[in-house]
Amino acid sequence: MLALYVAKPNELELRRLETVRSPQGDEVKIKLIYGGICGSDLGVLKGKLPHANYPVRAGHELVGVIIEKGEQAAYDIGTRVVVLPNTYCGACDLCQKGLTNICRHKQSLGINTDGGFSQEFVISSKYVLPVPDDLSDEKAVLVEPFAVVVHALSKARIEPTMRVAVIGCGNEGMMAAVLARHFGADVTAVDVNPLKLETVKAMADIRTLAPAALSGETFDVVIEAAGTREAVEQAVELVAPGGHLVLIGFANEATFPVVRLVRNEVTVHGSIIYRFPDDYLQAIHYLRTMPHPIERVISRIFPVCDYEQAYELASSGNAGKVVLSFREGEEQ
Repeated sequence: MLALYVAKPNELELRRLETVRSPQGDEVKIKLIYGGICGSDLGVLKGKLPHANYPVRAGHELVGVIIEKGEQAAYDIGTRVVVLPNTYCGACDLCQKGLTNICRHKQSLGINTDGGFSQEFVISSKYVLPVPDDLSDEKAVLVEPFAVVVHALSKARIEPTMRVAVIGCGNEGMMAAVLARHFGADVTAVDVNPLKLETVKAMADIRTLAPAALSGETFDVVIEAAGTREAVEQAVELVAPGGHLVLIGFANEATFPVVRLVRNEVTVHGSIIYRFPDDYLQAIHYLRTMPHPIERVISRIFPVCDYEQAYELASSGNAGKVVLSFREGEEQ
């Protein structure tokens, strides 16, 4: 059985494991189908996340099938599920307020605890959710990253005819633009990479521009998804009076005129991951019902044995979502 580890910064290692232990109590054993490579996976590999532990099994965007269960497990063998990769204690003051996404004791799969890039792995059934039969595997692997977008956009309450700008067309930015368009907004997607702009335009009726092409325009909602100083600073300038700025990216710092936010009564939202299961359920609903082919955000699916090529493409900046397949028969 194959499992992919980050042995230390800049060192990926495909290991062959003999067995995976049987699930106990409320746990389930999952046979993995697909695993998406996320920006945080790349950050762990490059040694850019100070809270990462090494060695660590990679991966947290996961869809698979339950093949074994403990006596108290919530779901049956044969159930296809997606995974919540961020634990929560349920007892701290934040969890008690329903803010499980910022639990004080949160651990994250593939970062500071072993992730799911393994042909089989065991996890508490508390952290899995069934997906309906009519949701393809290619869409199901997007549930976790799409839930990030669902959570973020819920803060701004986007309505038809609103003008929305999305700054940064990585995977989250592209999906945010498509979801905003689904809500009926007039959407402008902004990125320095024309390939990313072509991809998002192929998914929905969305105007696409390079950052320098925006001049004098303002928007009711601006979603910052690039995670750079320049993007945050531009986003602040683009928010119309009374508008909303939603920050998804992880810029370390930025400089902007606070007086602009105060005088224009701009509402600023920070948004991190999602609430489980609510945002997952909403993500599944949109993935099932949106007419837009959001699965086109996936640039390529590689067999797990081609992990080096997959990570290289994901790191290139010239691809959308890159996915690893863990299906049987794809071993070399």
